[in-house]
Amino acid sequence: MGNTREKKPSLTALDSSRLAEIVHFTARTMATERPLPFGAMIVQTKTGKLLVKALNAVAKENDPSSHAEVRAVRLACKKLMSPSLRGYTMYSTCEPCPMCMANLLWAGIDRIVYGATIDDASRHCRQIHIAATEIVERSDMACEVVGPVERDLAYSLFTHPNMLRAFKGWSNSSRPKSVSNHGKRATT
Repeated sequence: MGNTREKKPSLTALDSSRLAEIVHFTARTMATERPLPFGAMIVQTKTGKLLVKALNAVAKENDPSSHAEVRAVRLACKKLMSPSLRGYTMYSTCEPCPMCMANLLWAGIDRIVYGATIDDASRHCRQIHIAATEIVERSDMACEVVGPVERDLAYSLFTHPNMLRAFKGWSNSSRPKSVSNHGKRATT
């Protein structure tokens, strides 16, 4: 087990501007009833040509897997009519969670460049604390993980006043009322 093609992550000339682009795209949600700090986009690795952009849609779609990264992969694969994203790079406002990182690996994406970290996101909403690099290291698939890039800019999505208000609603609606030691809801 483990990735045999280990390379030191490299920042390209486009990485900062592309990360800023997805942050600004995501920031447009701050003026809506459902602000979101999570956005992702996929571009051709060699040319930087945009393929797709996506936002988190967990609440909108009532689907806990509808993270921005997963939605971007779904849209990109449909557009390409292929399950492979070899030759592509994803830019994400936040470090991919384990579910999203696994999805990126299965898709064969070349690189992921992220802004805010899982620890940054955890200050505001629930997270699984496994780094994207650890998911890659423990897999048989290769993917370059670069980040944080433009971290302060990406983290500003999480600290926007409208987002801070929205997080209060997230924490109240997304946590089970009571859980026993065996993972079952306790009856009261």
